[in-house]
Amino acid sequence: MQHHNSVFHQIQRHIPRAIFDRLGDDYKADHRVRRLSSKSPFLALLFGQLAGAVSLHEIEAAVSSHQSRLYHVGAKLPARSTLSDANAKRPWQLFADLFTHMAQAARKRTRRQMSDAVRIIDATRIRLSSLNASWLSERKGLWAAKMHLVYDPNADAPMQIALTDQTVGDVTPTKACEPIP
Repeated sequence: MQHHNSVFHQIQRHIPRAIFDRLGDDYKADHRVRRLSSKSPFLALLFGQLAGAVSLHEIEAAVSSHQSRLYHVGAKLPARSTLSDANAKRPWQLFADLFTHMAQAARKRTRRQMSDAVRIIDATRIRLSSLNASWLSERKGLWAAKMHLVYDPNADAPMQIALTDQTVGDVTPTKACEPIP
């Protein structure tokens, strides 16, 4: 049977473990801690975020449902009160600095990947009859819709299409489009 990593494992691969450990040492996050290293509450909170948990009770329940797999990610099942204590006593700067490091690395990687990206944005009017244009406005006696297109010349294919009233500016739907990877 072929092995497939979980989504949670794939997300963890983007967290620089050496940086997390170094920051933990710098801020003495595990000083005088006997039972729960900084990694376990961090992974529990990360899992809770992905699971959509809104309370410590829900995080504990979500993590405990995968208790047998915690060993493989190097974490332990924290009790709700232990997780609460860990959140209260751990320095928040550890997580802020980890986020800052990851955001800078992601920004560099995204800039490198997007340097070759070219997209063509165009809009054209499509003339319609007044019978099927109840949602359109009349302009100079014409009923028309405007089709906004984002085209990727490298893939030779349209990436996104939006249909609006003819009075909508060309840039407006483009701003609402999802960022294209």
